[in-house]
Amino acid sequence: MGFAELPATAADGPLTLYYPATATEQPVPRGRMTILMAPQAPPAPGNGRLVVISHGSGGSPWVHADLARRLVAAGFVVALPEHRGDNWRDPGRPGPDSWVQRPAEVARAIDAVGRDGRFGPALDLARVGVYGMSAGGHTALSLAGGRWSPAGFRQHCEAHLAEDFQTCVGLTTQLTGGPLDGLKQWVARMVIGQRFTDTTPQGLDDPRVAAVVAGVPLAADFDLATLARPRVPLGLVTAAQDRWLVPRFHSDRVLAACTTCELVAALPSGGHGALLSPLPPGFTGLAAELLNDPPGFDRGQLPEVDTKIAAFFSRHLLK
Repeated sequence: MGFAELPATAADGPLTLYYPATATEQPVPRGRMTILMAPQAPPAPGNGRLVVISHGSGGSPWVHADLARRLVAAGFVVALPEHRGDNWRDPGRPGPDSWVQRPAEVARAIDAVGRDGRFGPALDLARVGVYGMSAGGHTALSLAGGRWSPAGFRQHCEAHLAEDFQTCVGLTTQLTGGPLDGLKQWVARMVIGQRFTDTTPQGLDDPRVAAVVAGVPLAADFDLATLARPRVPLGLVTAAQDRWLVPRFHSDRVLAACTTCELVAALPSGGHGALLSPLPPGFTGLAAELLNDPPGFDRGQLPEVDTKIAAFFSRHLLK
């Protein structure tokens, strides 16, 4: 697996690329992890298609390296944009503010790969795949034709704040059953009610995006009518023990409404961090509770999940 990085621009952060290569891999430290890859290796011929991965809130390119490896083995070039204000180096603006800008960041990532002399000439960018996890899954649903609004997020949190608390407040705090829970909910309602009033439908239809997979996506704020028949093939990956994005408000809701979607893989014992692979070490506090694997979850099943995701993209992008 080759590795390269396109530098940041005035509009966007750096763009990570994984791709087929014949050079020898070496252990490369990245963040809190070490990834086997061949930095700056000359690209080898692949299948001529690109898949863009949209990371989750506070995410990085490294937590999707195992999926990228499986996609590269199938011949894909894989690009991971760093979403501004919602990444591992700069996590300061997560939530609806980030969700508005993310689809355009994916579109500009496709443009950037096309301009690069090493990769652009070998790729057919008329048929691109998009995979996203968590907030990245929200990005993926938007690029599949789904429409949402900040006001829709507010309405969901007003109706289901206690039941889906972490969706609405992230890692800020949690409900513990203690005497402060009422105050926490009051503050959350006040902040969300004041900030998220815009009813304008948000989304982006990039005609180059031809297949989409959303993993444990944030989806409670979508107008389900726009996801009943997505404009492109749409697959989902679910984790039944997800405590950050409670499935009945998110992935299960999309599957119930969508008449053409495919359940690519289901993880009955998986939590929200199941699709982070490799899973970074050292989570503590609330992040550890929400992202570390629940007791009994077997990470040995993830290679099969990655294989199914790669097969979905091969099926829909290579025809």
